[in-house]
Amino acid sequence: MSHATADTTAGTGRSVEASRAGSSPAQASPVGVLPAGIAPELTDLLIVGASQSGVQLAASLRALGCTDHITLLGDEAHRPYQRPALSKEFLQGTMDKEKLIFRTAEYWEDHRIALAQDVRITEVERCHDGGGTAVSATGDRIRFRRLALTVGARARRLDVPGVELDGVVYLRNADDALKLKELASGARDVVVIGGGFIGLEAAASMHAMGKRVTVLEYGQRLIGRAVGEATSEFFLQAHRERGIDVRLEARFTQITGDDGSVTGVQLQDGTVVKADIVLIGIGVVPNTELAESLGLAVDNGIRVDRHALASDGTTVAVGDVANLPNPMPGAPVGERIRLESVNNAVEHAKVAAYALMGRREEYTGTPWFWSNQADLKLQIAGLSLGHDRTLVRRDEEKGRFAVLYYRGEQIIAADCVNNPLDFMAVKSALSNGKNIPAEEASNPSVALKSIIRDV
Repeated sequence: MSHATADTTAGTGRSVEASRAGSSPAQASPVGVLPAGIAPELTDLLIVGASQSGVQLAASLRALGCTDHITLLGDEAHRPYQRPALSKEFLQGTMDKEKLIFRTAEYWEDHRIALAQDVRITEVERCHDGGGTAVSATGDRIRFRRLALTVGARARRLDVPGVELDGVVYLRNADDALKLKELASGARDVVVIGGGFIGLEAAASMHAMGKRVTVLEYGQRLIGRAVGEATSEFFLQAHRERGIDVRLEARFTQITGDDGSVTGVQLQDGTVVKADIVLIGIGVVPNTELAESLGLAVDNGIRVDRHALASDGTTVAVGDVANLPNPMPGAPVGERIRLESVNNAVEHAKVAAYALMGRREEYTGTPWFWSNQADLKLQIAGLSLGHDRTLVRRDEEKGRFAVLYYRGEQIIAADCVNNPLDFMAVKSALSNGKNIPAEEASNPSVALKSIIRDV
């Protein structure tokens, strides 16, 4: 749902596309041994995390006319890149790594943004005025006036014997994707542990590359946290029909190996599913450690208000790491959610940029998501939380499928597979506070856009 480069420099693996000199007092020579371009005395805004949301935050501030000095720190040895293609086009070799890069080197220079790679912040010392000093893993110090946390999430680790074997991989960042791509060139059998979006996308990609693929899902259905039962069943049947061995309620005891390399996954009944690669995709964990050390409120992410402000009223937290009020129009009062999507990263960053400029724009809108799994394109509009009724629309002849979710008589979300027209209609209705009556939508030959009604 929801991306990779191999762009390290020689020697240290660090490089910076530094800001031009200007009027800001923060623009001078490097701090300590940090890469050139990081402010030595003071940066007006320190963005920790060169993620989609971090890049968008910096870009949005410049678009709003912000002239403050901005420093963007990434903890990977790559220029900022988009992640969705990591499990699909990049893995299959149909997308070049350079096409994953968000911005050119010239962009950062032209917009006076100091970008640093391979800098991991381990500690933040805070002052009473909201400023402070960030300390890197190498001991270097960066002073700032305001702080933004766009630190995202990390892959959830699996705790079973054998996870340390060569050939056991995760897929969250560029280095993961590069490693998986290298392993795939000589692999025949692949086991994917986890039937969520990343697991199924990678499984479909590996199958398209000619691998024998087995998916082991612990739960009773696929993509259980994101879609309803009808959509789960659709994907189960579709992947099995395409030749992927999908096993639900799969229980295993260990990952087996020989001479340090993975050979398979042993199930509870003693059988071993052969594997040259074991890809683990069992969800993510938000990176809240810095927020916790600062005393910010944390609950499945960093708690923020509708303006992307954390509990201290000055730090902003954006994207996958943020636990925010449900932005859906009409959502129950007090309902909160953490969203993992490109759309959320972009739109949330725009609201955070307003907050940093002294404006209070509330984050409201219709969340949407996508997942490409071989020839199956899933698009989700809205959030199905709290639904009490579903309606399935299926067109076998055209290969279209959709599930509409209702709370009472009001549509609140839709899962659409190879059905962009239904997706766009539902997204439009939700965004404009309108409805699609279930009785009229029950006929799959009726175009949903033609029955959008005022509430």
